[in-house]
Amino acid sequence: MRGIRKAFGSTAALAGVDLEVYAGEVHGLIGENGAGKSTLMKVLSGAVKPDAGAVTLDGSPFVPRNTEEARAAGIAMIYQELSLAPHLSVVDNILLGIEDCQYGFLRPANGRTKAQEALEQLGRGEILLDSPVSRLAVAEQQIVEIARALVTGCRVLVLDEPTSSLTAADTEHLFLVIRRLRSQGKAIIYISHFLEELKQVADRFTVLRDGLSAGSGSAAECTVQQIVEMMVGRQIDQLFPRSDRVRGEPILEIRDLAGAGKLLEAGLTLHRGEILGIAGLLGAGRTELLRLIFGLEPVRRGSIRIGRWHGTASPERRWMQGCGFLSEDRAREGLAVWMSIADNVTMNLGRDTGFAGVLSPTRLEAASSRWISALGIRTSGPRQRVAALSGGNQQKVAIARLLHQEVDIMLLDEPTRGIDVASKLQLYDLINRFAVGGPDIPPRAVLLVSSYFPELLGMCDRIAVICRGRLGPAYPVAEYTQQRLMAEAIAPAR
Repeated sequence: MRGIRKAFGSTAALAGVDLEVYAGEVHGLIGENGAGKSTLMKVLSGAVKPDAGAVTLDGSPFVPRNTEEARAAGIAMIYQELSLAPHLSVVDNILLGIEDCQYGFLRPANGRTKAQEALEQLGRGEILLDSPVSRLAVAEQQIVEIARALVTGCRVLVLDEPTSSLTAADTEHLFLVIRRLRSQGKAIIYISHFLEELKQVADRFTVLRDGLSAGSGSAAECTVQQIVEMMVGRQIDQLFPRSDRVRGEPILEIRDLAGAGKLLEAGLTLHRGEILGIAGLLGAGRTELLRLIFGLEPVRRGSIRIGRWHGTASPERRWMQGCGFLSEDRAREGLAVWMSIADNVTMNLGRDTGFAGVLSPTRLEAASSRWISALGIRTSGPRQRVAALSGGNQQKVAIARLLHQEVDIMLLDEPTRGIDVASKLQLYDLINRFAVGGPDIPPRAVLLVSSYFPELLGMCDRIAVICRGRLGPAYPVAEYTQQRLMAEAIAPAR
């Protein structure tokens, strides 16, 4: 792809991008949200026509008029949100739209052979062809979609954030599949915000910034920090800011806590001025721990103390007690995306935004404008709907609501999932400053759940690992490595 340009109205999504991918290589495509990655891939897949530039495939001009032509030429896209028919079987999904027919009649035997061969080519021949896709795990559904791409004869496979919903074990298996496809001569474009992961699986990479090619190189030879600096266009002193923090009095204590679901036993003490990380595998009970503390799920056993308040409470009471919760599912639980930024930021606290029980739109907008400026939220203004923002800016709005509420404790569940590196850097700095406090603001506390071990090791003062529903003791971060965190997270049942 050479000099690809595309504008939507006055906005230049692509301003002359170059991308070169070889057969038999995994090529990482990196950039912030809004850098132009999606638009570039839409040009490649025939979904968007470029305003200028040229594309060649195997040395020949490639100008697909639509996605069907691109797919017939061997371009396959696997999106983060999988496009499968859950009520249909595995074989029906693999063959959907390309069924083997003769004289208007389906020939299922031929199709089943092709589908089985595709699964075996991916090393997953044990997946049952007649099983409904809805019964498969996410990782298996992803394999089904890749198998469908192989059956259509793909030569270029684009994977968009393929590991965002996978466990560590499933991610490793996906990497094996990718390496297998590379050895078969497929060209693979791999889009991800997880740079350590990208370095592990990619041969080369290209960075996009503001619709332009900002750099490229060998994934093995560049450090994560060098890649981040290409993305943000400046030197970075620290990926994970860590100011001097002074640990104060206990602000949250839980003892022998258990819920009705996966959390079987948990106890911890969180102090002012510290960030305490919770590590563990998906499904180990990390999210349930935060939801029990915040009053979103019933407590079966144990005690919770927040400040001077003891016992369970509703989420409304937790807000009043100075405890704020950020859900990992910001679209459904973290934000009211159909409402404005001003409405979302001030939703839990009407103070200074109205008189005699009547909210003032002017005051709502003034209150939210303060946080738009402080957090660098990229928006046209406080009246803009949250749904129109990028993922990173939506996350900042959710954080702004906690800050506007003036909480003392942040319960953060996967706060950086699905957002670009530049937005992560801003959030890391914000979380650090929240724990440190300021001249007129006392140190506060953060309980941070994350699947991203470098994030926990870089941001936290102490880390506790939850395994099979049981939370272990918290140790200083200096005592942990990624290997030890993983070993404790997958330890056998006690």
